[in-house]
Amino acid sequence: METHRLFKSFLHLAFLVLFFSPCVSKAQTIDTLASSYYRPKVASFIIPAIFIGYGLISIGGNNPIRSLDLTTKNELQEDHPQFAAHADNYLQFSPAAIVFGLNLAGIKGKHHIGDAAGIYLMSITIMTGSVTALKRITKRERPDHSTFNSFPSGHTATAFASAEFLKQEYGDRYPWMTYAGFAVATGTGALRMYNNRHWLSDVVAGAGFGIISTKLSYLLYPEVKKLLFGKKASTLSFMPTYQNGSAGFYLGGNF
Repeated sequence: METHRLFKSFLHLAFLVLFFSPCVSKAQTIDTLASSYYRPKVASFIIPAIFIGYGLISIGGNNPIRSLDLTTKNELQEDHPQFAAHADNYLQFSPAAIVFGLNLAGIKGKHHIGDAAGIYLMSITIMTGSVTALKRITKRERPDHSTFNSFPSGHTATAFASAEFLKQEYGDRYPWMTYAGFAVATGTGALRMYNNRHWLSDVVAGAGFGIISTKLSYLLYPEVKKLLFGKKASTLSFMPTYQNGSAGFYLGGNF
């Protein structure tokens, strides 16, 4: 039980693809000045950086953090040897789904839905690239011995990237959404451990990568958008689609 408390202290308390919903089209201008975008402060990167550092220390050999990995895994498997729940495959996206759902319902966040989609796409791209690269470099074996791509946890990184996205878009107006988003993200990480798919340090590092990826996307998106479109006003159409049994979304307009 002590390891469970330690785990909770390292993580914040804390789509279901809404694009599969009935087709809704939303047009908007994307000539917003870069100064109107939210930009996270440098100090806000400290905690996720600590999470990443915690995970990196664990892959350095025998040390207290790696020992805690092994102890936690043994306790979970001893207490729940037959545990198998795969809600983590869906929970990882749910905070982001809330953002798009609220936008489609007319409850606006910090950014219009087109910009929000661009920010989230950039966040997932940064997160996926960094996590995939580290998995290939570290080649850590999963606790269930299935593969050698355990570090860091991609599910957890996605969940925390989504939770940070929800926090940035709606946390100021609805603080409880921040707690709810990070609670879901923490639950996703816990399920990865209970399912014996990741070590504790994989999950902690995944949380760090997810949060930082979203924060970076808020910093980089205005510059990338300005580089792609300049200051010229454009119309962006964002529309969920369903065709030939496949769901997705259309993003286009007059650029």
